[in-house]
Amino acid sequence: MPRDTIYRGLLAAKREGRKQFAVLVDPDKMRMGHLDAVLAMAAQGLVDYFFIGGSLIVNNMLDECLTQMKAASNVPLILFPGNSFQLSYRADAILFLSLISGRNAELLIGNHVIAAPYLRLSPLEILPTGYMLIDGGTMTTVLYMSNTKPIPAAKDDIAVCTALAGEMLGLKLIFMDAGSGAEQPVSERMIEAVSGAVSVPLIVGGGIRTPEKAEANVRAGADLIVVGNAIEKDPQLLAEISHAIHGYRDNGQTEG
Repeated sequence: MPRDTIYRGLLAAKREGRKQFAVLVDPDKMRMGHLDAVLAMAAQGLVDYFFIGGSLIVNNMLDECLTQMKAASNVPLILFPGNSFQLSYRADAILFLSLISGRNAELLIGNHVIAAPYLRLSPLEILPTGYMLIDGGTMTTVLYMSNTKPIPAAKDDIAVCTALAGEMLGLKLIFMDAGSGAEQPVSERMIEAVSGAVSVPLIVGGGIRTPEKAEANVRAGADLIVVGNAIEKDPQLLAEISHAIHGYRDNGQTEG
């Protein structure tokens, strides 16, 4: 597919008020039986994107997972890399993440320098993304691995200024994440504040376990909701969350 297809789709959805849904697949954690169930539901149009990755991928499952997913579904596969080695030509795009909430230089620019030559030669669509970790009430894997502090859950002003800086630097997406397994997801208050301050698509993930929370997040201004852990545990939850997200429009109406 052309290199800007996915981003143009994200922009069009935001412009039209269509909320979107991504399922996060960690190749090391998603059991293949569960993955088959998720792919079957994705084939029914319940999923807009798959994000593939994790803070640790230790058993070389990335390519195998992507190959299986590509064969079973037409849903775009977007790499969500935990480090500069989690790269594969088998995906369609990559979130080129700059951890703008932290002060770890390697995650702001260092890893990007290592990956850039590979990505220039790859067929992947590059999605420059301002990645913001929000305190989810527990030490998540991404916090430990990134060696950074999250934005405090109650500091909406810090989140707004960080997102604004990311947009002004030219980043095309903002991704607020409480982290996998977060006890407390990103608050609707913070989502609303950040959404009102930036014009680029806003992604929100981490700790979203119910359709009600997913709908509350899109109502607050999130453009794309990402769910991983909850679906790993109960794939049947995918359909309920998908209907909650896709049934909402920015005019405040919920479709039947």
